[in-house]
Amino acid sequence: MKKQFMKTASGLLLAAVAFSSFNMSAEASGLNKVLPSGGINLTISNGKSLESMKTDGDKVEIEETIDPLDLKSIDGARVAESDKVISEEEGFKNLVIAQVDQYVNIRDKASIEGNVVGKLYDDSVGEFLGEEDGWYLIKSGTVTGYVKGEYCVTGTDAVDLAKKVGKRLAIVKEGIVKVHSEPDANSEEVCLFPEGEQLLVLDEEDDFIKIDIEEGAGYIAADCVDLTTKFVRAESIEEERKRVLREQAERQAARQAAAAAMAANGNTAPAYTAPSVSYTGDGSLGSDVIAFALQFVGNPYVHGGNSLTEGTDCSGFTMLVYANFGISLPRASSAYSTVGSEVEGGLANAQPGDIVVYSGHVALYMGNNQIVHASTPKGGIKVGPADYRQPITVRRVF
Repeated sequence: MKKQFMKTASGLLLAAVAFSSFNMSAEASGLNKVLPSGGINLTISNGKSLESMKTDGDKVEIEETIDPLDLKSIDGARVAESDKVISEEEGFKNLVIAQVDQYVNIRDKASIEGNVVGKLYDDSVGEFLGEEDGWYLIKSGTVTGYVKGEYCVTGTDAVDLAKKVGKRLAIVKEGIVKVHSEPDANSEEVCLFPEGEQLLVLDEEDDFIKIDIEEGAGYIAADCVDLTTKFVRAESIEEERKRVLREQAERQAARQAAAAAMAANGNTAPAYTAPSVSYTGDGSLGSDVIAFALQFVGNPYVHGGNSLTEGTDCSGFTMLVYANFGISLPRASSAYSTVGSEVEGGLANAQPGDIVVYSGHVALYMGNNQIVHASTPKGGIKVGPADYRQPITVRRVF
């Protein structure tokens, strides 16, 4: 009798699951949420886009984590991951990724006559909500509206592209954590990172995460970090207006502070020659920053140090150099991802004096693909190629 009851209960459970799945499918179909097979990569240069326009505006970044759905096994049975778990990669299929020169307009209805409510920048993403007459209904950041499908990629085509435009980051949870040379807590300790540090993920294992660091690569315990995939999202018209005004005010204040500091110090930042380094500025405030920074090439790297002559680390070096120009910057490298405004296009559009933010590291851009930075205890303060690692972001203060 007991066995018969268990069989009946199991049968009812399976029937309920099947019936639930049928209802979910019917509901999704009724909402017209079937993803299109892909998008068409068109740009303004084709001469066909009135929705994609030029702008000098910077991107606004909003971090978002896409996590797999956690489905538990029924009655202790092991559920096949391939059948039941929606992976991060599957989640990428629901993204809409802009592929344009600058940005594509987001409108309040699926028509060129609709009001512009926001902008989805090149390589920025939104979530696919539906499709109407070749327009995608998306939600991105605080903006919900329609974009022309021909200027975006979604569905299976978005999976590989999402891996390129998104950055997989490990964020240190709390305290000071150790980075090891191998995925083993007993292996050599390479460096330390404080709470909030953003580290570029190279590979993920069960117990350790392989990360990009100044020394090359290292391993950090998985339970010490939160993993997130960082994408650039849309901004509303009002957000854009406020951002532009804020950035203009901040840059003007920075220029005034720098001019006052240089006048007080009598610092005209002349062309300077250091060992193996020859630099002639272009007369901009950024090049003056670099000329000043190059005086300290060859000095030591000291973790937590606050002296340009006796030794400092990467964030200390950047902070102290800019302090000479009356500009106050953070002491922790993790905070540099939000200073000033983002340089759209990254290194390709960087100018002297821009701050290049790497995984757990910051540097000053010199021009001609060169940076000056406090690298490691072994390397000290030195000059090197800017593209020796993948930057997370490039920031402009002036």
